Order: sequence, then C-alpha cells, then structure tokens
Amino acid sequence: MTLADVMTKLEEMGTEQTKRTFIRHGAKEPLFGVKIGDLKKLVKQVSKDQDLALALFESGNSDAMYLAGLSVNPQAMTKPQLEHWVKQANWYMLAEYTVANVTAESPFALELTREWMRSDDEMIATCGWSAYANYISITPDEQLDLEEIRSLLRQIESTIHEEQNRVRYTMNTFVIITGAYVIPLYNDAMKAASNIGKVHVDVGQTACKVPLAAEYIQKVEQRGKLGVKKKTCIC
Repeated sequence: MTLADVMTKLEEMGTEQTKRTFIRHGAKEPLFGVKIGDLKKLVKQVSKDQDLALALFESGNSDAMYLAGLSVNPQAMTKPQLEHWVKQANWYMLAEYTVANVTAESPFALELTREWMRSDDEMIATCGWSAYANYISITPDEQLDLEEIRSLLRQIESTIHEEQNRVRYTMNTFVIITGAYVIPLYNDAMKAASNIGKVHVDVGQTACKVPLAAEYIQKVEQRGKLGVKKKTCIC
C-alpha cells in the first residue's frame, strides 16, 4: 500500500460520530475519526513497510499517526525519530499511547523517559511517565532499576496533586503499573497509592474516570495476575 492508499482507506473508515468523540477527548484536526479497533485491521499491511509507517506519522493526521504507532517497528526507531515524534504528539492519546508505547519498546526507553518526565511541556512529560510505566510492564524485574522506581514513587507521593493535568493521570498509572507488575515493589506502590488517594484530572466532556490506584492494584491481585508481564505494550 502507498501512503495515499492508506489515507484514502482511513477516510473511508472514519465517521463523524467517532471524530466528535475524539475531539471531546482533546484530538486536534486533521482527523477522520477512525475507531482504534478499525485501525488495527490495517496494521498487518502497514507494518511490512517501516517507511510507510513513518510517513503516516508525518502526515499530521491523528488517525494516521495512531496507526503509525501500531505498525512501526520500535526496535528500528532512532533516538532523533522518537524525539521528533514526542514533539508532534499534540493530544494525550498520541502522547500517552502512540509515542509512549513505541518508546517503551525502543532501545532508548530509559534514556528518553528519564529526560521527558522532567519536561515542563505537559504532553512531553505525560509521555515520559507513560513510557516508563509501559517499560515496567514488559521488562523482567531483574532488569529494572528498583531503587530508581522507588524514588519515583516517592516523588509522585510528594508532587502528584500539584502536577499538570495529564501528568497527574499518568503518574497515577505509574503507581498502578508498579504495584501490579513488580512484586518486589508491591508494598511501596500500595503505600504510595494510599497516601495519594483520589487524583483529580479534568477529562473534559467525557465519561472517563481516574482509577483509585490502591483499588486497581488489589483487583489485579484478586485475579492472581500480580507480576505477570505483558509481551507488548503496543495497543
């Protein structure tokens, strides 16, 4: 498929209802309004061509950019490409999913997440926290820097309620991921979750809710899934 072929297909798959929903969530024009499930139907065709996936992201169309994140080979991404991508992520789904997930599976995961988490730019910072959380979910415990993650949990306890809007959301997710996927840090995460309590995030005119971290981790424990790593975080 060519870039033009994919863009034509995306336009055909888009609906005004889905477009309006995405815009309520913060999506920026241009976009066609293609459901994520429908985007996944094109992944097998696009993933065969790394250049095509990269071109989709460069199109600036939100649907195409999300498809690029589902299709690109993270291991083949360069550091400059990822640094460019994070600057183009203009709403939370592109930042917290597309760029964060690809970065988490790239060779530059820790180097970039550590830098991005400190950014004053809300979308870059939220991408950093999301990418590190995703990295935790797919990486064996013995390869994680447990002391660094403990330190980040303490940072979250101290600062989460004063952070920028979407950063609060991904910090809360970081606590959940740590407690659910890293058994040696379960108690640390539960302590942080208890101290944090309810996290308030402005989700606009949507039905989205911010999960209580402690309750979420406990549900994972009740399902017997604590410490079970994911094979991939790209979704």
